[in-house]
Amino acid sequence: MAYQRVLTIQDISCVGQCSLTVALPIISSCGLEACPLPSAVLSTHTGGFKGYTFRDLTEDIPLIEQHWKKEGILFDAFYTGYLGSVKQIAYVKDIISSMGKPGAKKIIDPAMADNGKLYPGFDESFVKAMTGLCASGDIVLPNITEASLMTGLPYKEQYDMGYVDSLLDALVACGMKTIILKGISLEPGKTGVIIAEAEGRRLYRHKKVDRSCHGTGDVFASAFVGAFVQGVPLYDSARIAADYTLACIEGTVDDQSHWYGVKFEPELPGLIAAIHRQKG
Repeated sequence: MAYQRVLTIQDISCVGQCSLTVALPIISSCGLEACPLPSAVLSTHTGGFKGYTFRDLTEDIPLIEQHWKKEGILFDAFYTGYLGSVKQIAYVKDIISSMGKPGAKKIIDPAMADNGKLYPGFDESFVKAMTGLCASGDIVLPNITEASLMTGLPYKEQYDMGYVDSLLDALVACGMKTIILKGISLEPGKTGVIIAEAEGRRLYRHKKVDRSCHGTGDVFASAFVGAFVQGVPLYDSARIAADYTLACIEGTVDDQSHWYGVKFEPELPGLIAAIHRQKG
């Protein structure tokens, strides 16, 4: 496969192992050119740190796009994560519709909510704009909360496969094509992802570690992008990303001082090996 260039658009939290500080090394380790477009710069992430700095880069985005267009720069794939405003979503929508090579993959992680609630600063107008961005993509990576918000269905902490199917049906009705629904827990001690495409739906289950870790959604999404853009089939890319994320959590869970993220770097050799095995 030819050398591929991936544009990832999300914030950069300088300390905290999430967003771009996760996406760039994981995607690069998978053998791809990883190009960042920061939506904002923070000194740390917001999940437990206090007094962090924040600089909004919204107005830089169209200027960067203009320069790229003058240089004739195009991308083989797009991966969007946390975006800070409706205005940023509009800018990003334009970039992924106009700066891709033929057949460029568009992978959208609607990083806006978890545990039944929107992240601070977001409202219904943001949900509506994000739903539109997801509908313009090829693959979307929501969790249960994000799926319920985008579809208008009630959020449930306890659910069965019927509820999951109703979420997937509603996401398809919103215009979304291929969906990887994250954090599906249908039995004690297990979690996983559902891969839903036109050909059908498949559930991949794995062990659930009883600890919540910041940034694991970014770890999963980045590993999925790395595998999928390298030519690994959809289901296997999701399986590899889930196994890698679990390994990162297990490598961190006994270190109580490492509360702000997961130690994803030591597990990168395993991710690379898994991709190479799948590609044959």
